Amino acid sequence: MPVRLLFIGDIIGKPGRQAISRELHRLVDRHMVDLVIANGENAAGGFGITEETANDLFKCGVDVLTSGNHIWDKKESLDFINREEKLLRPANYPEGTPGRGSAIFTTAGRAKVAVLNLEGRVFMNNLDCPFRTADREIERLRVETPIIFVDFHAEATSEKNSLGWYLDGRVTALIGTHTHIQTADERILPNGTAYLTDAGMTGGFDSVIGVKKEEAITKFLSQLPVRFDIAKNNIRLNGAVISADELSGKALSIERINICCD
Repeated sequence: MPVRLLFIGDIIGKPGRQAISRELHRLVDRHMVDLVIANGENAAGGFGITEETANDLFKCGVDVLTSGNHIWDKKESLDFINREEKLLRPANYPEGTPGRGSAIFTTAGRAKVAVLNLEGRVFMNNLDCPFRTADREIERLRVETPIIFVDFHAEATSEKNSLGWYLDGRVTALIGTHTHIQTADERILPNGTAYLTDAGMTGGFDSVIGVKKEEAITKFLSQLPVRFDIAKNNIRLNGAVISADELSGKALSIERINICCD
């Protein structure tokens, strides 16, 4: 039987968490999902994650939380990420950074799935090379399982696309996060890797990437500091479902998810 993975794009604050609470179990049943992975770096008020918000998501059925550059926005995450094995931060942070960048999880059907979190460098932080970090991590993870899912949290589509081609055939799927805008380029690359430039976001879509549109527009017009509040209307859940062969780890299919949760 194929292994089916559900990945959920960046969860934005309480509206995003409400969408998970309302829709996740139905999605899991409809697509016969074996493992749920979600990017949760904006789950607490739109910036960062806390132990409480992470546990709320785990109770809703999320199995693994990935993250990105906002993982450190809440100070308590520095301690929590060391204790919580189901919360990942990008693997290409410097040695000694709290937490872990990859882990292996076992589904109810006893399939092992590796999840690897990476962060891009173009227009972002000056981290270790995500390409070389991926080489190192994949070599280690493949000793235990051929099924490897990658959340690549990056700004530039060119960087995401390049890493997708670089890892084609070596990972089951590479799905991009961070821009909060779902792309329509899902496909299986020639050597068997499922690819999507950006999974999108889960939260209020009457917004500018999850925050109230009026505040974002004011920021662009004035170039002055503006407090951003989370948008609460037109809640949607974005993501993708990937089916993989358990023996080879190659992707069999990828389907984008974009559903209304109001």
